[in-house]
This record gives sequence, structure tokens and C-alpha cells, in this order.
Amino acid sequence: MNTQQQSLLFLHSAVLLFGGTALFSKLIGLPALDITVYRAGVAALVLFILLTLQKKQITLASAKDYGIAVVLGIVVGIHWVTYFAGMQMAGVTIGIIAFFTYPVITVFLEPLLNRAKVSRKPHVKDVVIAVIVLIGIFLLIPEINLGNQVTMGIATGVFSGFFFALRNILHKNYFSHYSGPHTMLYQTLVACLVLALFVEVPPMKVSDSDWLLILLVGIVFTAMPHALFASSLRHLSATTAGLISCLQPLYGSVLAFLLLNERVNMLTVIGGLLVISAALFETWSVSKGR
Repeated sequence: MNTQQQSLLFLHSAVLLFGGTALFSKLIGLPALDITVYRAGVAALVLFILLTLQKKQITLASAKDYGIAVVLGIVVGIHWVTYFAGMQMAGVTIGIIAFFTYPVITVFLEPLLNRAKVSRKPHVKDVVIAVIVLIGIFLLIPEINLGNQVTMGIATGVFSGFFFALRNILHKNYFSHYSGPHTMLYQTLVACLVLALFVEVPPMKVSDSDWLLILLVGIVFTAMPHALFASSLRHLSATTAGLISCLQPLYGSVLAFLLLNERVNMLTVIGGLLVISAALFETWSVSKGR
């Protein structure tokens, strides 16, 4: 297995775990910002322990890298807060779909941030796949509700998608020389410390059941998939990672139906098939080096 194929394996594993993350916006009885702070704190602690046990380097190579880590941590923090807030307002299925406009955002944002690299300009194939993904995402929406809560949830989800796309591109350009666990240690730590200033529910007032869910989302659904995702970006473009990650709305929708009783219809099925087809095609294309 070559490095590119290994990166694809890491990416698909991360997406599978990411699919279940959305449920915690409804399962944990806390505001989106509080969920983000405690989730990031748990993830940072787990990653620190992991790196220490493996006797890996904890520090960064330069002062510049610490500055980049702070920027990435703030961007990740904004992404996570708006991600959970969007689903709390609009529901898991609609919220996660709104967030998944980020692959399309990435296709057009990446060349703007890489103008010196001609190879980073979007190809016709990328644009076509992005359009297919966008159509599939909108078809996944079970019901368009123009009520303020849902509208705000969709807008917040798109806002979250922009910051996730920005994070992926910045990470690949300036931080991909570090391992996945190493880079996510700093991003989760910065996100936790910065956002902790605005927490509404202090740790001692969080219920035991919520703490169990926070530990679960922090360890299994944050530390592990984000480390895998960050590792995959070392050998895949942010555009490719974004397009393949479009399997996540399908996972999220299915899990929301099974565990939260969120209903889906035929348009959801059709949209899911479009998203999966586009993601599989991109995976095949990368595997063949095309």
C-alpha cells in the first residue's frame, strides 16, 4: 500500500467516525459552545497522553509554527461551535447537509489561497463533481422550512463549512509537516482555551450522563478521526479530502433516523446516492493518480 492509498484509508475511517459526531449536538444537553470546549479539552488530553506514551515530540519547531497553531485552533473552534449550533437549530440532517457545502467552497477557495501553484487550480473534473455533490446535498434535505430557526441553522451550517474548508487548506499549506495527532493536539488545545472564556455551564454543573457522552465524543469521535483526517491531508489535496468526506451526510442522516427518529424521504435517498457516487469517483480517480 503506497502513501496515497494509506491516506485514503485514513480519510475513509475518519469520515465514518465523523458521521456519528452530529448526533451529540442533540444527545448532550449543553449549548454548542460548551460542547465544543469540553470536547476539545478531552481530545487534547487524550492526544497529549498518546504522544507521550509513544515518546513523540510535543513541542513545535519554531515560533512561527506556534502562531500558525493558534490560528488553526481558533478556526477549528469557530467551525465546531457553528457546526453544533447549526444542527441544534435546524436538526441533525439539515444541519449536517448545510455544513457539507464546504467541499464546493474548498474547490474555489483553495486556488485563491494557492495562487502561486498552478496545479492547485480546480480542474473541470473537480468542478463537475462539486456541482453533483451540491445537488445531492440539497436533495438530502427532507423538508425546506423557511422558519427562522431552520433558516438560521442552515446559514450557521454553511458558515461552519467555510471555516472547515479554510482550516483544511491552511493546515495543508503550513502545518502538514507534523503528524496528525501532533497537529490536532495544538488545534484542540487552542480551541478549548480560547472558547473556555465563554462557557455557560461550568464543569461541576455538567451531569454525569453528559460527561460520559463528552468523553465518548472527545475520544472516539474527535481525537481519533481528526488525527486520521489531518494525517490524510499530508498526501491528499484539501479538495480531494473535502469531496471524499461527502459520505458523512449519509452516515449522519442514517444515524439520525435510527437514533433520533429523524425521517428521510426518496429525495434524501437520491441525494445520498449522488453524494456517494461523487465520493467514490474521486477516490478511484486519486487511486489511479488521475
